[in-house]
Amino acid sequence: MIRGLVFDKDGTLFDFKTTWNAWSAGLIRRFSNGDPERESALAAAAHFDMARQSFLPSSPIIAGTNREAAEIFASVVTEHSVEELEDILMNATLDAPQAEVVPLADYFADLRARGFKTGVITNDTEAGAMSHLRQARATKHLDFIAGFDSGYGAKPAPDPLLAFATRVGLAPAQVAMVGDSTHDLVSAKRAGMYRIGVLTGMADYDDLAPYADVVLPHIGHILGHFQNIQND
Repeated sequence: MIRGLVFDKDGTLFDFKTTWNAWSAGLIRRFSNGDPERESALAAAAHFDMARQSFLPSSPIIAGTNREAAEIFASVVTEHSVEELEDILMNATLDAPQAEVVPLADYFADLRARGFKTGVITNDTEAGAMSHLRQARATKHLDFIAGFDSGYGAKPAPDPLLAFATRVGLAPAQVAMVGDSTHDLVSAKRAGMYRIGVLTGMADYDDLAPYADVVLPHIGHILGHFQNIQND
């Protein structure tokens, strides 16, 4: 029986396209300083389609850490060190408006009332995770929040997921990992957890299905999925 649910953040709790595509286009324009060639180079490095204002599914930024994003931009933005770009990116994301997939405060309050232990594990920074979850008024309903810099490692390694299980006193087999990328699902498999893919990120069903136990439209379908399993 699943008693714990651990969620990715971007593309899982918050719709990735609505939240990050336009914001990222603005960031690329900011870094390009009005130079069309530099803009094209930045977009190519990030696998971002400026005409469509959208990341390509191949972009390493989608599921990567803040450090990895900084390294990608540093290949073009040579006037800043990777460390400086890390700080710039982190500070720029803290107040970015988030598009909640469902009203998260009510969602997590309901899960807690039903007896679930819940957590959020993201390859964003811990500061970014806390900022965005505070905006959603969800932090008080969560048992565990970790970014790639929280000391547990980053997905697709299983370590942060196992840290959640240890924190809440559950065996890995009692936990489901919910995510929109193969990074999330590979991490869950390595941790020995149930794997739930959701389609609110940049990956489609065919991308996620080989790695998931189930692929759902969004997190609002999870309880219904478990009820159907119990009825079967």
